[in-house]
Amino acid sequence: MTVEVVNTRSAAMLSDRCKLATSIPARSVGLLNRSSLEEGEGLLIRPCSSVHSFFMRFPIDVLFLDKESRVLKMYTPLKQWRASSIVRGAKQTLELPAGTVARTGTQVGDVLHFHS
Repeated sequence: MTVEVVNTRSAAMLSDRCKLATSIPARSVGLLNRSSLEEGEGLLIRPCSSVHSFFMRFPIDVLFLDKESRVLKMYTPLKQWRASSIVRGAKQTLELPAGTVARTGTQVGDVLHFHS
């Protein structure tokens, strides 16, 4: 299943092909088997309050969201072989191609909307 991700403040489309990772295996693997993440793609991980990019081949933008999908913290980008901190209050994490946050003007405090 894929969903679209839109910033409600700016109406900017962050992803039009965002996959959901809600099972333990899907959350554990994440983007590790990917060689790249194309513009428009994304991965929403639920539940999730921290991530790492060990063994990844490319940097990503990472947004930590609360239960209302409000952006709490961002890593723009999270480079390969790094780990985020544990983000208090984060219930889900959105992983996007590096540069997406800058391109869309997304900021901490913005609310994202997910729809299929």
